[in-house]
Amino acid sequence: MNKVVKDADTAIKGISDGMTLMLGGFGLCGLPENCIAALVNSGIKDLTCISNNAGVDDFGIGLMLKNRQVKKMISSYVGENAEFERQLLSGELEVELIPQGTLATRCMAAGYGMPAIFTPAGIGTEVAEGKEIRNFNGKDYLMEMAFDADFAIVKAWKGDTMGNLVYRSTARNFNPVMAMAGKITIAEVEELVEPGELDPDHVHTPGIYVHRIFQGKNYEKRIEKRTVSER
Repeated sequence: MNKVVKDADTAIKGISDGMTLMLGGFGLCGLPENCIAALVNSGIKDLTCISNNAGVDDFGIGLMLKNRQVKKMISSYVGENAEFERQLLSGELEVELIPQGTLATRCMAAGYGMPAIFTPAGIGTEVAEGKEIRNFNGKDYLMEMAFDADFAIVKAWKGDTMGNLVYRSTARNFNPVMAMAGKITIAEVEELVEPGELDPDHVHTPGIYVHRIFQGKNYEKRIEKRTVSER
C-alpha cells in the first residue's frame, strides 16, 4: 500500500482547531520540521500538544507557541523556551508537566491498546494530586491514563512508501513510541525509498502504524546546546 503524500501541507490535512497532536523529537533532535512549518502557516489553533519538550523560541513547537496556536502543552522538559515561560506565568497556556519515563510509557500504552499504566514516579508529589493510587506488593503506584491523540507527527531518517521507518541516534527517542500512538500517524523522512530497500532488521517502526509519509526538505537540524572542547 502506497502511503506517500506530496508534501507537509497535504500531510496535515484533517488537523483542525482543538485537536490533540503528538510531536516527536528529543530536544531539537528528530523534530518534524516540515510539518511544524505547515501547521504554523495553517493558522490552526487551540491545539493540545504532547511532546517531550516545547522547542525554543524560534524553532520547533516554539514557533507554534509564538503564533498562539497551542492551548495546552503536555511535556517533560520546557526549560529552553522564554515564550513558553511567559505564556505559562501569564496564564495564557495550560501546562501539564509529566516525568519523562511516564510520558514515554503513556505513549507506548496508547500504541499497545492499553488504557492505563501504573508507575511509582510522582508518588508523594503534585503529580499525584487527584489521581488513583494503588498498592502492589507494599509499594504505591499512580494510575496514569494512556494518551488519546488525534494525530502523531514524527520524523525519521529513512522510510519507504509503505511507511516503514528507520531513525538515527537521538531521533529514535520519542518518535517510535509516538508513531504507534496516534489515531493517524504522519511521518516525514529525509530519504524516501521503495519497498525492499530497507533492511527489515533495521526497521524501527513498521509501516502498519503509519498512515501518511513524505520526503521532507531543508532540514536545519539545530543543536540545542553546542559544547566543544578547547583546542
